[in-house]
Amino acid sequence: MNEKQWKIFSDFKTEFKAKVEQWQKMVPELKQFQQQIASDNGLSYSVELPVVYNTDLDKISRDDRIALIVIGDNPGKNEQLLQNSCYLVGQAGKLADGFFKRNPCLNIDFRKNVIILNKTPVHSGKTKQLELLIKMGGEKAQSLIEETQRWMAEKTARLHIELFNAAETEEEKTQVWLVGYSELKNKGLFLLYKEELQKAYEKFPSVWQNVFVYQHFSMNRFSIDLKDFLAEQKNPSDLHQVLEKLGSLHKEEIFGIN
Repeated sequence: MNEKQWKIFSDFKTEFKAKVEQWQKMVPELKQFQQQIASDNGLSYSVELPVVYNTDLDKISRDDRIALIVIGDNPGKNEQLLQNSCYLVGQAGKLADGFFKRNPCLNIDFRKNVIILNKTPVHSGKTKQLELLIKMGGEKAQSLIEETQRWMAEKTARLHIELFNAAETEEEKTQVWLVGYSELKNKGLFLLYKEELQKAYEKFPSVWQNVFVYQHFSMNRFSIDLKDFLAEQKNPSDLHQVLEKLGSLHKEEIFGIN
């Protein structure tokens, strides 16, 4: 990162960390509700962090190049453990890391060149269980999940826009990958996130062109989708271009525009 990008990233990281601390206190019973939902659904683990800050952000240094901002859904079982407190560290994270290692032409180290964020930092064993959390926690839980989505959409877009506009070379320009889009569709859990994200880019169409949508890494859906898409291409170009084409198609499906 250049000096300006480093300051932009550092400011975001500080603000995000402070916001998570606020959200931890917003619903005092949140951890209890999450533990009950996990137990009721046969998930035997202890809830340690009801709202999760990604400590991997603290490992990114001034010398690291940020190629991607990857946006997942929300922290799951492994991500909320105190010993982890970071995103995409379970099987989905291993699959993502493996994809980039198998494709060195992309020149991306998943753990060094990628900022990983979520649509909400509120934990649930499975993303759909956020609906149960809202039902159990009532208005307070719903307000928390809505507030976190609004904040993450707005601040993530701003982070991307500022990093992109501060780039001094083509190599320093950052893309956003939204991975997992089923809950971005109508009546989905993350419809609010989708709407707020799109709104945040309205005055920055050139940066919006660098936002792409893909299947999630979990269950190897990302790689399967990419493989199927490659098979349909008569004259596939390089992997960068294929990824951008696939990500643009899914983006049009979800947002209606490219």
